[in-house]
Order: sequence, then structure tokens, then C-alpha cells
Amino acid sequence: MVLIKENHIQAAGGMSNAVTKIRKELKAKQLSLKIEVETRNLEEVREALDLDVDRIMLDNMGLSQIRKAVELAARKVELEISGGVILNNVRDYAEAGVDFISVGSLTHSAEALDLSLLLE
Repeated sequence: MVLIKENHIQAAGGMSNAVTKIRKELKAKQLSLKIEVETRNLEEVREALDLDVDRIMLDNMGLSQIRKAVELAARKVELEISGGVILNNVRDYAEAGVDFISVGSLTHSAEALDLSLLLE
């Protein structure tokens, strides 16, 4: 899968340009990979839906926005949420109707465990 994040979209001059460039590159290399686009609001979700990508990431959206995005997508595309998901709210996000949930805090906020091996 290819993930097109906001910095890629910015560098390409927009979401449509980014997706077009990726599709061209995948075709040139004869690769059959799914394309996921990161979105930050409902306007970007609509744009991604028009581009017929395989998955849309709903980045740092609140539950009400996520529910609206689920309605807009109408099961035509996979939806993934990312940002702000923790153990205390993951059920709420899951019940909103998305297909995938990314939990970055599992890696970037994990507490370190001090293990030492002392030999005498």
C-alpha cells in the first residue's frame, strides 16, 4: 500500500496531483498497490472520494466529523482513523463505523522499561 500524507499532498501541489503521480509511477513499475490518502477535514474526505482511492485516513478528526465521514463514504472505501486514539476512547472510535484504527501512542508514547543485566 502507498500512503499519501499531507506533506506529500503539499509537495505535489494538491491531492489530485499526488494521487495522479502515484498512479503513474505504480503503472510504470507494474505495481499493483492500494492507495491510501490522509485527510484532515470533510472537504478533503470528499476530494479523496472523488479520486477513487482505496483507503482514506481520517487524521485527528473528532467523533462527529468521523461519523459524517462514515456517512459520506457509505462503505465505498475503507476508512482508517489516526490521532488521539487511546485505550479510554478506542471503543467510541470503533463504534463510529470505521474499518481501521491506528494507535500511534503504542509506539511514540510507550513507557520505557529499564532492564539491565548485571553479571558478577
